[in-house]
Amino acid sequence: MIHILGNSSSLLKQYIAEVRDLEIQKDSQRFRRNMERLGEIFAYEISKILPWQDTEVVTPLGIAHCKVLGSQPVIATIMRAGLPMHLGLLNYFDRAENAFVSAYRKHHKTGRFDIQIEYISSPNLDGKHLIISDPMLATGASMVLGYKELLQRGKPAHTHFVSVLASAQGIDYLKRNLTSDEFTLWVGEVDDELTAKAYIVPGLGDAGDLAFGSKL
Repeated sequence: MIHILGNSSSLLKQYIAEVRDLEIQKDSQRFRRNMERLGEIFAYEISKILPWQDTEVVTPLGIAHCKVLGSQPVIATIMRAGLPMHLGLLNYFDRAENAFVSAYRKHHKTGRFDIQIEYISSPNLDGKHLIISDPMLATGASMVLGYKELLQRGKPAHTHFVSVLASAQGIDYLKRNLTSDEFTLWVGEVDDELTAKAYIVPGLGDAGDLAFGSKL
């Protein structure tokens, strides 16, 4: 299932407009905070379909019958670009376990590139709900590769992929390479164009550089 939150009007659209804005992007602290806010919005929406359970809570005046999460999810991110959004998810799922995937594009002289995984840190994923965040779902290759590497740490009950912006091609790649019952995709907005260098257009640029500065 695919949820495109930008199809309805909410503050999410305001924050996406700001992370796209060339002038606002010059303030890296504001860019990171907006990405964090977007992570919080995604966390709230995802929480609606996670398993819940009944519980009794003792108040100063009696017993309240409440619902709480049946279990905490595992929050994973593709570093480094996904870190601000990861923090937003963690602000809401504040007792969640965490996983980190270090992935990068290894470019060749021909202009093509491969996705390389350098490092993974993850708890056991067996039977857990896994949330993987990466702000840009461009080709979809890094998300799928990171997910398949994480599966070596156990089989989740279900996986939620989260991206602020996605390309139509990236969504198609997920559909072709994963079975529909094993994942749910959450995106802010979908852009149609993907350049030859695999950048989303109009997109927002390089989310990692905007958040943390340019790299060599």
